[in-house]
Amino acid sequence: MSDTLANLRRKIDRARDLGSVVSTMKALATANLVQYEKSARSLDDYYRVVQLGLSVCFRGRTPPATMAAPRAKEDAGVTGAIVFGSDQGLVGQFNDVVADYARDTLASLSGRKKIWAIGERVHDRLGDMQLPLNGRFDVPLSIKGITPLVGELLLRIMVPGTLESVAQHKNGPENRLERLYLFYNRSGPGMVYEPVAERLLPLDETWRRSLAELPWPSKNLPEVAGDVASTLQALVREYLFVSLFRACAGSMASENASRLTAMERAERNIDELLEDLQKTFYRQRQSKIDEELFDVIAGVEALTGEQAGKRREYR
Repeated sequence: MSDTLANLRRKIDRARDLGSVVSTMKALATANLVQYEKSARSLDDYYRVVQLGLSVCFRGRTPPATMAAPRAKEDAGVTGAIVFGSDQGLVGQFNDVVADYARDTLASLSGRKKIWAIGERVHDRLGDMQLPLNGRFDVPLSIKGITPLVGELLLRIMVPGTLESVAQHKNGPENRLERLYLFYNRSGPGMVYEPVAERLLPLDETWRRSLAELPWPSKNLPEVAGDVASTLQALVREYLFVSLFRACAGSMASENASRLTAMERAERNIDELLEDLQKTFYRQRQSKIDEELFDVIAGVEALTGEQAGKRREYR
């Protein structure tokens, strides 16, 4: 019985230690989640300003010659995809969900594909699906790491500079990115996350018209001072940068939301296990105390009986 009590005590101590680790990881996931969500929300206003700036450049003007023109063949050019994953643990099927969604979405699109993976695990998952991988980037470890990642994506995937080279790949017109999609997990209502696809390219007439028709928040419409083409190029670069930044921040926020949910579930399971172990421990300890009391009582009764017998003999 003593060995059983000792084993139960060790199990209780281990459960408490594990609970402390889970609580720490839960607090860390909560702090990270708040930071990434705040970072993504902080860009909403700036993203709106960029959209309004593009709207001013396009409003009342003919489509610039640098805008992407419709191609004769729908399957011409390359469809690019950037898939955001996670290299951290305790996120469940995070990488599998976004990889499966990217595979199914890209399968419905014609033409050649080029895929860039953010994270080693999602890169391996996409490789197992025999998808055409073109590169891998490391997942940022903090908010400060998102900006260098986005800059590297823009440098390696698209040629920076003029607007006409936004969708022009370094290897020539035949490898031009006609379409570019972002795939990432986003926090959704009623669930931890859901995979989404966001089309970033082409910057075509449909995209131009949607921006030109944005309502201006005041009665006085502004005008572009200086060179319109230079202003347009700068705004397009900001549009691409903010879109990539928001996708990355949203993916990392949903990753930490998934981890937080897992930690909360683990915390409940540990509390239930600890409660069961403590009940078993108290029951076993009480049983041992009862056995010891019965032994003492039996011993006392035996001694009392012997003493009574001796007194009768003396009489």
